[in-house]
This record gives sequence, structure tokens and C-alpha cells, in this order.
Amino acid sequence: MKIETEKFFSVYIHWPFCEAKCPYCDFNSHVRQSINQRVWTQAYIKSLNYWKKVLPSGIISSIFFGGGTPSLMDERCVYDILNCINKLWTFDNEVEVTLEANPTSVETSRFRSYKKSGVNRVSLGIQALNDHDLKRLGRLHTASAGKNSINLALNWFDRVSFDLIYGRQYQKVKDWEDELKSAISFSTGHLSLYQLTIEKKTRFGELQSKGKLRGLPSDNCSAEFFNITREICEASDFENYEISNYALPGNECRHNLNYWNSGNFIGVGPGAHGRVQIGPQRFRCETPLNPETWFNNIEQEKHEEFCFLPLTKTENAEEYALMSIRLASGINLEKYNLFGGNRLRTKKIRSLEAQNLVTIDENSLKTTNKGKLFTDFVIQELLC
Repeated sequence: MKIETEKFFSVYIHWPFCEAKCPYCDFNSHVRQSINQRVWTQAYIKSLNYWKKVLPSGIISSIFFGGGTPSLMDERCVYDILNCINKLWTFDNEVEVTLEANPTSVETSRFRSYKKSGVNRVSLGIQALNDHDLKRLGRLHTASAGKNSINLALNWFDRVSFDLIYGRQYQKVKDWEDELKSAISFSTGHLSLYQLTIEKKTRFGELQSKGKLRGLPSDNCSAEFFNITREICEASDFENYEISNYALPGNECRHNLNYWNSGNFIGVGPGAHGRVQIGPQRFRCETPLNPETWFNNIEQEKHEEFCFLPLTKTENAEEYALMSIRLASGINLEKYNLFGGNRLRTKKIRSLEAQNLVTIDENSLKTTNKGKLFTDFVIQELLC
């Protein structure tokens, strides 16, 4: 087996700005009173031109506008960035161009322009289908606006996905079953279904540390939520191709699959990450989290301030294992060994098999349905 190292790569564009900070969100997102999008667009273009010097050739397999809230970007901003990427590198014939969007009337009105610019896939941050829970989650849209945005997106794009959060405060399993079935009825090809996780550096995390975040599900109830989610989706032919992602065949997110399979990608924007292979060496790349720091470094052409560190063979292999264990396809053992890290311990694998947490199918190590609930434990046992 040969690992394709240089030909194809993805581009991630991070737009760090939001209208408000959601209480559960630990992403690199910021609220600003005003943004000069024209000068910010030029900063992204300058950064892309720097990357052209690092990767002078290659084929773009996917582009992903994430955030933050990329649908707050002016239509011209999206067009200019995509036009720049197209001039610098070659697009694959089936390049996937995704833009994350929030379902407000102002943003969804831009769908027509985004499509003309080259966006061919939209991912909507719906999060809940009832107003009470949307308010609790700090979302600015209503359930009606969310549903309208799904229908509008389906009118403009062949590939549409949307996010929902389950295991919410005081949510009952039966209510989630009904909500999920309603979500499936919209006939999008992809659903990202995340169990609510309380992160430390968030408003929810602060409340939990003070004992003020009530109504969260128990561990047993969380497992029931997870299992019901998989059962309902699979009954409607949505494959659980990654722990939190479900798709009808052919609708998987190609961009994220590239991440999870340790492909090459560059990250442009505040806090964006990248992994690039240059000759025999793979590098980890990161940019400053603070938007103004990133912008000023780009303006002053201080690209050397950004993180650009070589990965060891062990780091390479372990990172691949950490990501690919989340996939239904699992860890390709031959690929893992080609990365050159420490061999996975046979004794640990047998122990995990005996506990019905993993299986080995030909050359792939996969988690079982039970094992998916203990993914962190499985990876710790495999690599520790």
C-alpha cells in the first residue's frame, strides 16, 4: 500500500466572527462590532499566496468555509477567495466546496450568490427544532427559520447537511426520537448529530463548575440517546460513517473524511490548523487564535510567526489512529504501520476484542457499536 502524500490536498478557510457566542461553543469564534470585509478578504488572499510558495503544485479535492459563522461573509468575499484558490492550484473535477451557514433570513438570502461563486455544499447549524431548546442553547434563530433555511438550501444546493445537538438539558429520549425522525423527513443527504458536551472554557462549563447547569442526562441515558440515534438513522439508510455523522451513500463529507484519514490540508485564517507533506516529512501547521493577531501578522508578512513543526513518525501514526478510529472503516493497520509509529500491541487488541469493543475485519481495526461508546478508552488502550 502506498500513501498518496503530495498530489491532492484540501483547503480550510476559518472565518472567526459570529453575531453572538453560544454557551456550549469552544470553537475559535469572536464577536466584533464591525468588520472591514474588504481588507480581511485581502488578508486571506495574502495567506493563500504564501501557501502557494509552500505547496507550488497540487490538486484541490475540497474547500471548507468554517467558523465562526462563514455565512456572515459578503458574497464578494467568498467569490474572491475561491477565485484566488482556483488561480493558484488545480481543482479536482469533483471538488467539494462547503460553507457553514446559520439559518437567519439575512444569511440564507445569500445562497444564490454563494452557489454562483462555486459553493456546492451547505452545512446548516440548526441544533434544535423547537424554540425553547434553541433559546436555551443561545441560538438566535427560531425553529421556523431553521426549517425554512433547510428547504431554501435544498432549492439551491444538491448537497445539504445540518447539525443537531441531542442530550440537551431536560430532553427526553422519546422527544429526541420524534425530533430526529422529523429531521430525516427533510430529505437531506447528511446529518451531523452531536451529543451535548460541556467544555471547560464555555459559559456552560462555568455554570457546570458552579453546580448551576441542571437537567443533563446521566451516563446511562446518554448511551441510550446514542444508540437510539444510530438505530433511527440506519433504519432510514443513513450510515453512521463517523461517530457523530450520518449520510446516505455518496453524501459523506469528503472534506472531513480527508481529515479523519490523515490527508493533506492547509488552514487559512485565525486559529486554522493544517497538515502538509513536503517530500518525506509531514508538518503540523497552526496560526494564532486571536483574529487581530493573525491579521496583523499577515499584513506584516510575518508568516514565520506561525507554527510549522515536523511530526515524528510516532506522532504521525498516533494522530492517524486517533482520527480514523472514529470512522466506520476504522484504522487501516497497513496504513498505520506505513506511518512508522510504534506497533499496536497485540495483547491489548485481544483484550479489547474479548470485551466486544473492537473487531478486526481483514486489515482494519474497528470499534463495535458498544465500542463506539468507549472510543476514548479504546484509543488509550491501543496507544498508551
